[in-house]
Amino acid sequence: MNTRDFLHKLEQKLSDTLGKDIRIQEWSTANGGCINAGMRIKLSSCETFFVKWNTHAPPDMFVREAEGLTALKKATSLRIPSPILAAEPDGGTPAFLVLEDLLNPQLTSDSVPSRRSFDEILAEGLAELHSAVGPAYGFEHNNYIGSTPQPNPWTRNWIEFFRVHRLEHLWKLLSQKQKLPDEAHALVRRFLDKLDNVLDKTGIQPVLLHGDLWGGNVMRAGDGMPALIDPACYYGDREADLAMTQLFGGFSHRFYAAYNEAFPLERGYSERACVYNLYHILNHALLFGSGYLAQALSIMKKFAG
Repeated sequence: MNTRDFLHKLEQKLSDTLGKDIRIQEWSTANGGCINAGMRIKLSSCETFFVKWNTHAPPDMFVREAEGLTALKKATSLRIPSPILAAEPDGGTPAFLVLEDLLNPQLTSDSVPSRRSFDEILAEGLAELHSAVGPAYGFEHNNYIGSTPQPNPWTRNWIEFFRVHRLEHLWKLLSQKQKLPDEAHALVRRFLDKLDNVLDKTGIQPVLLHGDLWGGNVMRAGDGMPALIDPACYYGDREADLAMTQLFGGFSHRFYAAYNEAFPLERGYSERACVYNLYHILNHALLFGSGYLAQALSIMKKFAG
């Protein structure tokens, strides 16, 4: 579908959703993230929105993302873009998501005391998010981490959830995609058998997680406030979110100090963080290949012996 046809379909869908006649006056390309295309549109009413789409996306990927954004918005004072319209593929039209434009300079917020930096506000907002307790580990629906399916069945035991629906799930997808040496399967089994000891700690509450919290999914909104985008939400151990912030860097020492002031971490976090990041390393191995697989196997060998 060419751009003109796509814009026409957007006008039709937005008109139905908003209950008024919509005309797109201007549009410009924008970064849609690692796997999606993006644009900003300006309506004849001067409203602006951010749109992203993917011709190869699973049909419900953006519907699931919109659900995650809605959950985040209820749980934190950080900027979260409101989902306006999430559409599955329709004929020649790809799946797309229309969002509040967080870069709109007219976006306003309550006054922020000058003593609180961007990183401090981000950390405090994340601690606020991690105080939203759910009924169990999992989420209302399965969703996606990038374009990789992410199962979220409600589970009472956190370690069982992480073992089966995170690590085993991705290992099965890797096994289906490429031939893996027998010794790798044996290592993974030994590692998973020891997971209870590695992740053992008391009082793990099922709290709402962003789920894909690397630096690229944090942005500065038009009013200067920290914002979170592109979630892969579920209820789990908050340490899994914190661990991913360290995987690719981009978060300051002040961020971690402020988070620990607001919601102190328990002893042994550093070791558990290494294990939690296996989920994302295995996903990168699935998407990008052997370098990440070697990294994942090295981590597992460290704990499995």
